Amino acid sequence: MSFPKIIQIKETIKELKSLQRRSIPLIAKRINILIVLKKHEHTGISKREVSDLTGINHNTVLKWRNIYAKEGLDAFLKHGRIGFKPSIIKDNEREQLEKLLTNPSNGIVGYTELLNWVNTELHKDMKYITLVKYVQRNFNTKIKVARKSLCQKEEKAVEAFKKLPSKVYKPFTFSKFPIQNSESIFSR
Repeated sequence: MSFPKIIQIKETIKELKSLQRRSIPLIAKRINILIVLKKHEHTGISKREVSDLTGINHNTVLKWRNIYAKEGLDAFLKHGRIGFKPSIIKDNEREQLEKLLTNPSNGIVGYTELLNWVNTELHKDMKYITLVKYVQRNFNTKIKVARKSLCQKEEKAVEAFKKLPSKVYKPFTFSKFPIQNSESIFSR
């Protein structure tokens, strides 16, 4: 069994704890490793013991310890994660999409037709799922749609159809089916 690697931590425990309180949770875990290493600075501590004390995987402890030893505290505190990607759809294109989706007579029935419209009108080469998630997030669209209706139907024809009298049906009565004996029905 090999001896634990001894690393000299330049900062004090008080400085590290104040830095830990001010940082994001990812960096706070890293600083917690430095605090444990600082406490065992003279005797040394193995990566597995640090892992047991902090609850962080021993390979991650080794990686972070080596970053601090080679590059110092500034590199140790950088996590390398970037922010959100900018949207593919610009503001003017978003307005066109909103106008299309709020128009009830647009003729678009599903997301595939919407994707074709975006590809032809906006000249965007977009993936299907990207468009679906964007439209759901920004315009609260749903997959479930009402029954198909002819979008170019004539309004006068619809009004004329609504004014037609409907057939009057007589209510269903049991008098057409005379029941002689109720016991005979249930006894079969």
